[in-house]
Amino acid sequence: MLKLYNELADWWSLLSPVEDYEEEATFFGETLAKAGLPPSPSLLELGCGGGSNAYYLKKAFARVTLTDISPAMLKISQALNPECEHLEADMRTVRLGREFDAVFVHDAIDYMIAPQELKQALETVFVHCKPGGVALFVPDDVTESFEPSTESDGSDGVDRAARYIEWSYDPDEADTNYTVEYAYLLRERDGSVHVEHEQHLIGLFPHDEWMQMLREVGFDAESVRDPYERDIFVARKPTKPIQ
Repeated sequence: MLKLYNELADWWSLLSPVEDYEEEATFFGETLAKAGLPPSPSLLELGCGGGSNAYYLKKAFARVTLTDISPAMLKISQALNPECEHLEADMRTVRLGREFDAVFVHDAIDYMIAPQELKQALETVFVHCKPGGVALFVPDDVTESFEPSTESDGSDGVDRAARYIEWSYDPDEADTNYTVEYAYLLRERDGSVHVEHEQHLIGLFPHDEWMQMLREVGFDAESVRDPYERDIFVARKPTKPIQ
């Protein structure tokens, strides 16, 4: 498992503060509401990470279930969202035996780096969505929108601080992923600073391939351009099986 979501998870609140998610999560909530939700709706989030989106989304839902493949990240989310159900699960294979009014997948979907993995994740969402229910997928990029970039961020805590550099590039445009190099600078309580590095592979698929896969698993889907210039996907499960 990647360092960021395992041995470095204790630094998550400094590397990616929950306050940074409020505007984005508000947009996601409005998008789900606009798509149509029943009274007292239920929400399933796959790949919840540290629970920062759920922290803002949960107020609009009567029941919230959060899943992630990383026990360390679930622990962070449990502290932030104690009223929500938390389950360790892989979005490619999990089957909870329940359906939800809304299913949400934020940028954890980016770790589906091969077409068959993305298809598996979409099937998982479809299986857990009630007939007439809505799903929202938020990949960082589709092939048409990807551009190499370098970003940095982080924050100071009471007695520790963290910064990171994120360098994204695509060494092979013929495949279905790109590379992100992360360097983390971590200042400990005693003032010492150490550096960690790791490489993430991020899935990258054309817009039309997303739409085709969503239709193939059974969704009625559309893409929406969000305030951050991303193509995100809003999908509805038909109320009756397609004949």
